[in-house]
Amino acid sequence: MQLSIDGFVAGPNGEMDWMEWNWDDDIKTFVNQLTEPVDTIVLGKNLAMGFIPHWTATLENPDTNDAFAQKMVNTPKTVFTRSLEQNPWANTRLAKGGLKEEIMAIKEQEGRDIITYGGASLAAALIQEQLIDDLYLFINPTAIGNGMRIFTDKTPLVIKQSVAFTCGIVVHHYSPKQ
Repeated sequence: MQLSIDGFVAGPNGEMDWMEWNWDDDIKTFVNQLTEPVDTIVLGKNLAMGFIPHWTATLENPDTNDAFAQKMVNTPKTVFTRSLEQNPWANTRLAKGGLKEEIMAIKEQEGRDIITYGGASLAAALIQEQLIDDLYLFINPTAIGNGMRIFTDKTPLVIKQSVAFTCGIVVHHYSPKQ
């Protein structure tokens, strides 16, 4: 999850123009290694509306040989929604049940890792329901002053790793404190 240095995942109206995207090969390699064992992507509907078409279009570009785009398109996705009646995307399942029940059903399936790209409401709900095993917080070198948060209550965490990248992003890997 990308965060501003003051703890926001987006501006008050969902703005994400403050995020640092001038990534070098080191941070790209880190992200590729993080997503390599993933075989399920969990998204909220609002994020999915941009995420899935973006990566599909990236992969459809004949000049693109992007392993990350391939991973994002080819990995099965579960999109949490209350409003979508029909699924507009390939390789995607709509989840309309309770969050905890749906996530536990995914976790019980045979497979490897699950990753969520949120957005803010889904990530906050997953944290609040204690359904997250590991948090990778990509702290951007920008304070935005106000906006959307994923932490709504006291959330004790244990630091596993911190890595600083030349673009200014520091990634903190946490697990929930037992």
